[in-house]
Amino acid sequence: MEAFRKLRDQVARQQQAVLKQFGGGSFGSSENISLDEVELRQHHRIEKLYTSTRSCKHFQRDVVRGLEGYIVTGSKQVEIGNKMAEDSRKYGAENTCTSSNSLTKAAFSFSRARTQMTKEQEYLLRVYSTQVAEPLRALILGAPLEDARHLAQRYGRLHQEAEAQAIEVSKRRAKAKEVPGNFDNISKLEAAETKLEDLKSNMKVLGKEAASAMLSVEVQQQKQTLQRLIAMVEAERIYHQRIAQILEQLEGEMVLERQRIEASPRPVIENQMPPPPSYEEVNGISSSAAIDGSSDSMEFFLGEAMHSFRAESDVELNLSAGDYIVVRKVSGNGWAEGECRGKAGWFPLAHIERRERVLASKILKV
Repeated sequence: MEAFRKLRDQVARQQQAVLKQFGGGSFGSSENISLDEVELRQHHRIEKLYTSTRSCKHFQRDVVRGLEGYIVTGSKQVEIGNKMAEDSRKYGAENTCTSSNSLTKAAFSFSRARTQMTKEQEYLLRVYSTQVAEPLRALILGAPLEDARHLAQRYGRLHQEAEAQAIEVSKRRAKAKEVPGNFDNISKLEAAETKLEDLKSNMKVLGKEAASAMLSVEVQQQKQTLQRLIAMVEAERIYHQRIAQILEQLEGEMVLERQRIEASPRPVIENQMPPPPSYEEVNGISSSAAIDGSSDSMEFFLGEAMHSFRAESDVELNLSAGDYIVVRKVSGNGWAEGECRGKAGWFPLAHIERRERVLASKILKV
């Protein structure tokens, strides 16, 4: 239509030049030979409808292309999200921790939440595809738009032909005026005027048909495109609401677990307890710190291990729940030194319970 408009303007300029060349007057005025005002308004209306529907078509195409890219990217995100959910589930199912199961609980919660979020994203992508992209693509490629555009193009060609014929009529009238009474000039003028009237009549009928078709397409484009955009926005709003709910629930579960851990008593074996003294140093201290100067008279006691303890250095003693330990010394920082199963070393005093008090001399005789 842009090319048609340029050609029409060019023809109009040529028409004005011809009129100027052959003179004015009521007989040869442009009012008598050019297209009337109603036809011009019809032509401008069809041009505007053509431009409007073309712009909307381009907008629909841009939306479809954007959604296609979003769907491809979103599908990859869904794949990654499912992998994260599966990895978290495997960790929660296959791993245990001796001190706490908080991380396994968090892993299960994260896996469940991630699975829910990927399902929500899959649904959103389906909405983008089935309720937005596909209907818009159907409008772009649909027959109503193409048929209306063909009618408008036919009308544009007919309009150009009518304007060219109006110039021909202007020329014939000028020749008939120069040589009054010339039968040949008069005959050609009548034929040109008849053809112009036929063109204008056909153009009027086709113009109404093209304008009606283009208007119908424009209304459908505006209505359907707006509905698709609303569907897209609504789907995305619901998606983000659901994601927010899932994340809020997941965060609440994790915060409660963290608060439970922080509120529970810390075992004595944590890092705040100072490390035990070296075994050699203790032997020197214990021999010199005896109450009556004799190691045989030093009071030992028997303890039972209530919790396991894994030694982290050479001066520490491995314990298993149920072991009996001969406790030989208790330090002021929460550690005790003793012997179990032929090995000696330090261990947390809180891991054992006292069972019996015996003299060292008796223990040595056992």
